[in-house]
Amino acid sequence: MISGRFGDEDELFFEIELIAADGLELPVEALFDTGFSWWLAINNQDLEALDWMYLEQQTMLTAQGNAEFDIYLGKVRIDGQDCDIPVHVGQGISEILLGRQWLKTRRLVVDISSGLLTLS
Repeated sequence: MISGRFGDEDELFFEIELIAADGLELPVEALFDTGFSWWLAINNQDLEALDWMYLEQQTMLTAQGNAEFDIYLGKVRIDGQDCDIPVHVGQGISEILLGRQWLKTRRLVVDISSGLLTLS
């Protein structure tokens, strides 16, 4: 189980680690985005240090319309567990995004009144 924090506007943030191809572990804060259907999204500038393997390109409907994303095979550590997942990489992504796919393997508990935020 990992505990998260609430942002200034009650956003849900969790600390995860991005694991580069050379094994370098980069702790980052990721925003849980219920509007994002996949596992993880990052800005293309964040990809350079990770050296992940390119898989394909995908067109997705976003709030701003259709956008092209490059899909990479990435490795993340969440709740102490390493996971190989497809990562959507695009321009203009201001936060690292955790998507709804995590809810297929983990339980999200949110209680704003008590400040409780966990992903287990």
